[in-house]
Amino acid sequence: MGVNRPIVALPRDKRLLWTVREDRNPDVGSAMAGFAMPETRYALSGDVNIAYQTLGDGPVDIIGVPGLCSHIEFAHEFAGYTTFLRRLSKFARVVTFDKRGQGLSDRIAGAPSLEQRMDDMRAIMDEIGSKRTILMGHSEGCPMSILFAATYPERVSHLILFGGFANAADLVPPGVTQEKVEAYLTQRVRSWGNGDLMKTVMPSQAQDQNAVALMGKFERLASSPGALKTIQLLNSQIDVTSILPTVQVPTLVLHRKSDAVVPVALGRKLAKQIPNAKYIEYPGGDHAFWTGDTDTLLGDIEEFITGHRDGDTVELERILATVMFTDIVDSTRRAAEMGDQRWRALLDHHDQLAQRLISKHRGSLVKSTGDGVLAIFDGPGRAIRCALAFSAAAQQIGLPLRAGLHTGEIELRGEDIGGIAVHAAARVLAQSAANEVLVSRVVTDLVAGAGLKFGTRGSYELKGLPGRWELFAASQ
Repeated sequence: MGVNRPIVALPRDKRLLWTVREDRNPDVGSAMAGFAMPETRYALSGDVNIAYQTLGDGPVDIIGVPGLCSHIEFAHEFAGYTTFLRRLSKFARVVTFDKRGQGLSDRIAGAPSLEQRMDDMRAIMDEIGSKRTILMGHSEGCPMSILFAATYPERVSHLILFGGFANAADLVPPGVTQEKVEAYLTQRVRSWGNGDLMKTVMPSQAQDQNAVALMGKFERLASSPGALKTIQLLNSQIDVTSILPTVQVPTLVLHRKSDAVVPVALGRKLAKQIPNAKYIEYPGGDHAFWTGDTDTLLGDIEEFITGHRDGDTVELERILATVMFTDIVDSTRRAAEMGDQRWRALLDHHDQLAQRLISKHRGSLVKSTGDGVLAIFDGPGRAIRCALAFSAAAQQIGLPLRAGLHTGEIELRGEDIGGIAVHAAARVLAQSAANEVLVSRVVTDLVAGAGLKFGTRGSYELKGLPGRWELFAASQ
């Protein structure tokens, strides 16, 4: 649960599900014709169902936090929207969702508070098995993303804010009276469903009548007029300025110079108030992130997350290694019961044990996963003995561990690793129980005669991997 721990591929169900679309409008230039749209699923947050979609199967998660309103299925009708998400999905699992009360999520009375919105996002993360994520907030979604990152730094690796602000009061120009603000909101509600959002969200397409009609349909599907008024009145009270100095995760602030919804001065101000935030400004006036020069924007996002841009030439060295993932069982509950200070001390002890035992068994510690480790070994026997020793030592300090191991070819990219073998080890870990070291069949075959014992655990389908996999519990 420590702050600023490196992110890594984690075990989780990431099989991409699709449904076939046949209701395409040939006049809509969204480049979606013939494309199968990701299936909408639901996460239960309290007694409210939150609609979400996933796209891609990368080693990290990006959760897009929507602005004023959203509809995760109809948004794919907008030109450029799906292409934008697909580019992100080349290196990440991309998650989109509708806030409670909007789109395909359950309707509610009133408007959701920032705290409720955080609960909903946490419910989605738990539902999909995401322990740590990259938050990408858009517009009104930025304050909630900031609050979530400051409150749960152990669950956020990076924070990306596009077209954002900290204080909603700053959106009102100086000298504008409250009466004028209320009159503006009343007019917006009256015209809701006519596509008027196009004038400010995507002014570059405001003269395209087909695009305006599409926006009108989006408005009607995303929110009712009454619900819109309620959430706008609540949003007018948003102010997270006081917590900006407490944000600890790496932050990227992105804004367009002529943004017609959130003035660029607010983006600059936001970046200055977040410690060590990186700020990038783009030409244009569209508030929508999927329009304009998206190639540059996407390249900046990818470089911020991965350290390189799509198309960079990276020489990969491939070696045979045994990959070991470990994980503290039920770490979130234990952390909550113990409190931050005691949990941090125990986690530090865990990390010290991991470093010492991995070094003792001639392994290399690749990353900490926050509540576990990723390591590689040049011999499967040493990897198994390390995992067993680590599990026993962790039990003595009150931490039940589980471990997953697989041997195969991995890719070395600087200090990081990749390849199918890494994903396979993560999937093996996902099947492991508390105080258990689970290994694949190839590992057992390579350590014959090494004095290790194995109990069969059966045959499994590992998500995203072909065929069935025989798994075994190791012991000495």
